[in-house]
Amino acid sequence: MNVVLRRAESRRVAVLGAGSWGTTFAKVLAEGGADVVLWARRPEVAREITETKRNSDYLPGINLPRTLTASDHLDRVLDGAEQVYVSVPSQSLRANLAAVRTLLPVEAPVVSLMKGVEKGTGLRMSEVLQQGLDIDPDRIAVASGPNLALEIARRQPTAAVVSSTSTDTATAVAATATNPYFRSFINTDVIGTEFGGVLKNLIAVAIGIVDGVGYGENTKASIITRGLAEMTGFAVANGARPETLAGLAGLGDLIATCQSPLSRNNTAGRLLGQGYRYDEVVRQMNQTAEGLASVAPILALAADHGVDMPIVSQVGEVLAGRLDPRNIAPHLTETDEPQGE
Repeated sequence: MNVVLRRAESRRVAVLGAGSWGTTFAKVLAEGGADVVLWARRPEVAREITETKRNSDYLPGINLPRTLTASDHLDRVLDGAEQVYVSVPSQSLRANLAAVRTLLPVEAPVVSLMKGVEKGTGLRMSEVLQQGLDIDPDRIAVASGPNLALEIARRQPTAAVVSSTSTDTATAVAATATNPYFRSFINTDVIGTEFGGVLKNLIAVAIGIVDGVGYGENTKASIITRGLAEMTGFAVANGARPETLAGLAGLGDLIATCQSPLSRNNTAGRLLGQGYRYDEVVRQMNQTAEGLASVAPILALAADHGVDMPIVSQVGEVLAGRLDPRNIAPHLTETDEPQGE
């Protein structure tokens, strides 16, 4: 079910994480009428956002709404929040939840803005939220879609999907996350919505690699097309609905992430394709490229479910230094093509 929502009346909203996506989504919420407080780990970032309405480290040149403030004190940010949005690096989420758990307002929905899986457990971010906060899954929602932060911060029109096992929760969150340039739809396929956001990052890394090597549009189009089939097969094997991967959270996000130089995962792949080692890429990236951290746990889940993922496997080989990026494309396009495609 995909339903478009109208804007809701003003709500007190907390957003945890003042990176580019957390700040952008806070801007979306504020410009939809919400009263938003953003949690920043660094006091100087919180001060800049509150006093100058800028976040120059992550969104240079973007003016933030006057109704958006920030603090480095988690208790102040969460106090009275009717909805809580979480945008921190996926691998540090569990550690951050220990402090959030004791401060989380009763019954407030918690929304994951993250696109990753946890190393070691293979858990999706909604599952980590459920464990770390010890709350009912009906209070949890995830937001995903073709959401390049800088474009949205510039108010370029786009759409997203808000998914929850509870239609009421998804509806309430989507209504808050809707404004004149940002439209939220809802569904109840949390698994498909989350895995779409995770898996497209891995395909985007592959696209970046072949771009960095110097291959052209035919190669990239082949990888995107086969990558979508690979994403869908994996997600369905894990309980998702195939139509979710054909929508905003799958194909839509895949197109945006693979074709844009604004994509961190595409950028990371391009550096790998240009010959930089994995550790060198991590040092050069100002922000987290979730796809790099998700390759190993996704491949482990694929093995558990008997799913073949040749594209992601070859990306993993490049990351490990066992495959020359120049040799990646022939391997990526060796899979059998299903009849009818």
